[in-house]
Amino acid sequence: MQMTTVGVDIAKNCFQVAEADTQYRLIERKRLTRLQFSRWMGTHQPWQVIMEACGSSHHWARVLKGYGHQVRLLPAQHVRAYVRRNKTDAADAAALIEASRSGDIRPVEVKSVDQQILQQLHRARTQWQAARVARINSLRGMLREFGIDIPEGAVRGIAAIREALEIADNGLPDLLRPVIEQLLHEIEESAQRMKDVERLLESLTAEDATVQRLQQIPGIGLLTSTALRAAISDIHRFRSGRYMASWLGLTAREHSSGDTRRLGPISKRGDVYLRTLLAHGARSALRMAKTVASRGRPLDRLRRWALETEKRIGHNKAVIALANKLARIAWATWKHERTFEGNWMRAAA
Repeated sequence: MQMTTVGVDIAKNCFQVAEADTQYRLIERKRLTRLQFSRWMGTHQPWQVIMEACGSSHHWARVLKGYGHQVRLLPAQHVRAYVRRNKTDAADAAALIEASRSGDIRPVEVKSVDQQILQQLHRARTQWQAARVARINSLRGMLREFGIDIPEGAVRGIAAIREALEIADNGLPDLLRPVIEQLLHEIEESAQRMKDVERLLESLTAEDATVQRLQQIPGIGLLTSTALRAAISDIHRFRSGRYMASWLGLTAREHSSGDTRRLGPISKRGDVYLRTLLAHGARSALRMAKTVASRGRPLDRLRRWALETEKRIGHNKAVIALANKLARIAWATWKHERTFEGNWMRAAA
């Protein structure tokens, strides 16, 4: 028996609800407060509830599932095309019902509480990291106004700033020195808070076999492995590693027509944070492969491929190609629950 479909446009305080029959015809519209919405959904028979994947949507999805409803979260960018006429809450709720009929729109997996804890820890760390970089850049610009040049890089920059404070006759006004000391203290605090978050992430995932296996892959450490764990609820939703790499925006953007096929730079779709971590990890893995090769040590198949790719297409493109390959290796490691093997090859059919 087909269930009644309900589109819900969620917000901070007001919830717009559109109810449709089994033929997807709108039969009722409601505007409810948070409390009214919770009570109303809790007293009805199981429905198919459609919402956009946005702020607080995962929380409400878990709540509604607890009431016995079936919940689907649709990507907001795909729902937008179904909004008719002017954009209103009522139009958004109706668009959700219309978008739910499309079999080409893949729903977003509902995150668990544990996943959202990991995700929020990453976001908090990112904010402290941004604050740290902002303070360092501010100090660099401040000292430049008095003829003191600070080198690039956090470690070298902070050391140079402290050295400038110790010199009494370098032209730095005495009135600014306490302010600079305070900014340096804030930089230290931000760095310490970042380390505290990393220790917390490590303790939370110490017993997670998937996270531990992912960390065996070159270029994937604590941050990338836990971020992947937080973002992906079910690895089996990706049919192959190629689909996961495409979901992360690490595949070429295509603009083709007829017999002409044009492939451009990567699409940059999906999670920017995850893609950034994988790119940084690939850059680190490529650098380590160069170091190992320069010392005459043997390289596994993955590292040899990375160095050969760099020679063929250049460093930056090789980094992205390696990031794509790391994403696919992570998919295989996760799905098949096996340890990383740098010389692994698919068995011949």
